[in-house]
Amino acid sequence: MNNLNWIWQTILIFYGGRLILRIGGRKSISQMTITQVVVMVGIGSLLIQPVAGKDILHTLAVGLIITVLMIITEYLEMKFDFLETISTGKAKIVIENGKLNLENLRKLRMSVDRLETRLRQSGISSVEDVKYATIEVSGQLGYELNENKKAITKEDFNLLINEILQLKKLIGMNDNLQLTENQGNNIFNEIKTKKFEGKNEP
Repeated sequence: MNNLNWIWQTILIFYGGRLILRIGGRKSISQMTITQVVVMVGIGSLLIQPVAGKDILHTLAVGLIITVLMIITEYLEMKFDFLETISTGKAKIVIENGKLNLENLRKLRMSVDRLETRLRQSGISSVEDVKYATIEVSGQLGYELNENKKAITKEDFNLLINEILQLKKLIGMNDNLQLTENQGNNIFNEIKTKKFEGKNEP
């Protein structure tokens, strides 16, 4: 029976390791400092030492069990929301209606300066421009801009043009405004038509 203790040790290590990394914080490897990466790698080595290294088959079996446990856990998290909340957590709101949520920032151990760095990297110049911002489980920043700060889409532009055309018809103006697409310098259009403008003929 003692020969099978490594199976239970592997299961304990898997879930214990998840808990330790969960406590460690929600950051992807690319967002960790050098110290944090070293600590995480060290924790992984320490966790696996009790059951690994005895022989090659033993080590492969441990790896297989950990992989199966990961698949089972992810499946259960997909089926039961409360398990996902306990195991990996949920996204946390850090900005709401242009205001910082300092309490959640403290829970995430994230400074305001670090959050502002993330915002700048996303092309956002002011916290007040943000309707909602979240730190996802992966550590990535998710955000929604205020309506007056969102970039205009082609659909919005077309709706605006159509409204202008309708307004012109109502007031009896000549309909000279049309929705056109400039294809003169479109390099993709050259491929479609096989006519290369601006090129000197031999």
